[in-house]
Amino acid sequence: MTKADLIDEVSRLAELTRKDSEVIVETIFDSIVRSLRVGDKIEIRGFGSFRTRQRKPRVGRNPKTGDRVEVPAKKIPFFKPSKELKDLVNGGEGEQAPPATAAPAAPGA
Repeated sequence: MTKADLIDEVSRLAELTRKDSEVIVETIFDSIVRSLRVGDKIEIRGFGSFRTRQRKPRVGRNPKTGDRVEVPAKKIPFFKPSKELKDLVNGGEGEQAPPATAAPAAPGA
């Protein structure tokens, strides 16, 4: 799903104009980015949480030339899905998807 698809979906479900839906989606994304930029953690119950992780400086290699390159420390965004979201993606509320190699039922059962 792209951002445009998300805007269309919000527009359709909320019965709003596409422009109003675009403002809503942009506002949500901008709020998440702003919060992460100042170091806040965002928690959306039933969906997951966003936060930043600090990466240490390190020495890397230029793959083309093999030269050593200093890679500075930086913050990276990190998303941790909630248990609810994991369960929904994997087949339902609290249910596990059946194994792909399930044994056939016994005859006459």
